[in-house]
Amino acid sequence: MIERFAPPGTILHMLIETITPPDLDWQDEALCAQTGGDFFFPEPGSSVREAKRICGLCPIRSACLEFALDNDERFGVWGGLSEKERLEIRRTSR
Repeated sequence: MIERFAPPGTILHMLIETITPPDLDWQDEALCAQTGGDFFFPEPGSSVREAKRICGLCPIRSACLEFALDNDERFGVWGGLSEKERLEIRRTSR
């Protein structure tokens, strides 16, 4: 947990903002953590077929996709979906 305080002498001095970092333990079980990021963050115009194949075998695919959607990840393949596919989900869920 990270606590932030406004500088003394400011009006906001009494404001305390607490930030709790997300739980990322699920990433230790991810197949992508064992294969490297090259497949999952390809050059523009490159195929994401191999990344999607690996994601399809991954036991924590749904947690990965949920994290990407919750955190508005805009690059790479997360949970078996490309940037465009995740954008479409965000658009339709509004």
